Amino acid sequence: MFLEQRANEIDYRIYGEEMQYVEIELDPDEGVVAESGSFMMMDTDVNMNTIFGDGSNQEKGLLGKIFSAGKRILTGESLFMTVFTNVGHGKKQVSFASPYPGKIIPIDLTEYGGKFICQKDAFLCAAKGVSIGIEFSKKLGRGLFGGEGFMMQKMEGDGLGFIHAGGTMAKKVLKPGEVLKVDTGCIVGFTKDVDYDIEFVGGIKNTIFGGEGLFFATLRGPGTVYIQSLPFSRLAGRVLSSIPRGGKSKGEGSILGGLGDLLDGDNSF
Repeated sequence: MFLEQRANEIDYRIYGEEMQYVEIELDPDEGVVAESGSFMMMDTDVNMNTIFGDGSNQEKGLLGKIFSAGKRILTGESLFMTVFTNVGHGKKQVSFASPYPGKIIPIDLTEYGGKFICQKDAFLCAAKGVSIGIEFSKKLGRGLFGGEGFMMQKMEGDGLGFIHAGGTMAKKVLKPGEVLKVDTGCIVGFTKDVDYDIEFVGGIKNTIFGGEGLFFATLRGPGTVYIQSLPFSRLAGRVLSSIPRGGKSKGEGSILGGLGDLLDGDNSF
């Protein structure tokens, strides 16, 4: 369902390479809605206001606000979002930072039929007036084994939204019937006409020794798909696996292990 209210038309600039941030320029009375924790900096005369949900149903009273917030609970997000509004007379800037190394991707909803579906933690910020909702999976296999569960996030409206991808981002434009097989955790988002399903990897050796999981995500065109090279779950797993057990280092990088650390001057016992 599209919004009756047009989203604010905002200008932006993305800075950085590995740890990016987006600077959004607001004209007087323009606003941007963002996830809690993504704020970086802002000019004076930019007003910050915490609201239920995404603010798209504020005109519908308390019930609309509760419904908007309730959708976010289902996706594991906070009840609240933050709106930044330029209450001054000239142009003002507000910036939002990526949560971990990767790329910030601008999504112009007018180019994608007013709707874009993304993984639950990909959304960063959007022009005020863009609705941030949930997309239910209608397929059992996708919900159980897709890595994202039965629900993903969706942006709807006619404005700009910004999502974040870990590592390097790949953009694939699929032709009608064209299929792309992807690791389930590497999906960032896709347009509304892309058919998303799950496929069993197959083969005993692949299943037991492959180390890549039991399922592929299959994305069938037509539509546009964004893929990330470093899902946060993969990054977190590598960090956890490198944490020393019992306060002792693994001695990685040296064939001598702990003795190598001692010879290198690492005396942390």
